[in-house]
Amino acid sequence: MKHQLKMASLASCIALGMGTAPLASANDEPLAVVTDPSFVPFEMMDQETGEMVGFDMDIISEVAERAGFEYDLETMDFNGIIPAIQTGNVDIAIAGVTITEERAEIVDFSDPYYDSGLRILVSADDDSVEEIEDLKGKKIGTKVGSTSYDYLEENLGDEADITPYPGSSDMYMALLGGSVDAVFYDAPNVGYFSQTRGEGRVKVVGPLYEGQQYGIVLVKGSEWVEPVNEALAEMKEDGTYDDIHAKWFGSDSDE
Repeated sequence: MKHQLKMASLASCIALGMGTAPLASANDEPLAVVTDPSFVPFEMMDQETGEMVGFDMDIISEVAERAGFEYDLETMDFNGIIPAIQTGNVDIAIAGVTITEERAEIVDFSDPYYDSGLRILVSADDDSVEEIEDLKGKKIGTKVGSTSYDYLEENLGDEADITPYPGSSDMYMALLGGSVDAVFYDAPNVGYFSQTRGEGRVKVVGPLYEGQQYGIVLVKGSEWVEPVNEALAEMKEDGTYDDIHAKWFGSDSDE
């Protein structure tokens, strides 16, 4: 599958280099960091500035400053992120990537920095869906390459019409337009849409499925794993993480 980079370079954080990574030279060249531009409120394009903003963007900026590296930010479709890290085309990724055993075989993850799960989203006037079993026989939108897609395939398989979309906005528009009966995806993203563009038109139903944790993704064997983990630990210890969490989710990180 071809993955097309959507370049959105940002001069992000300024810090002293502490070493080298697979793509970093001895001259302390910036690391290549990649994200998915459609996973709000974790990462999204600020229409006024043309820059990427969001929870993940604040996290990686703070991590980089503390770990001691500069970086250039690029964007790409989510399903291209793990292959890009695996092949060493980029150094680091942060895009609400769920830590899984399968992914951990080909890339390295930082310690978890966000606890999540999967939720169901349906039209506001749809009372036929209360849990995953109620999605049998229905059309479901989810995101290509995501753990939500894997979960649907494993638990519903041929019993539902599962459509993977390249971007989260695509699947939400499909729900609003009636092309799908439900969306199944990461809880924070589903919740954010239901309270913003989808307010009054959609609703979140059912329990939280498959508790998940997000991690920062690094090239296998990267020497930046330990500095990144130390930076995350410091941020949680001194309250910086809670401040960033409150900024984007309206509450502290104790969920």
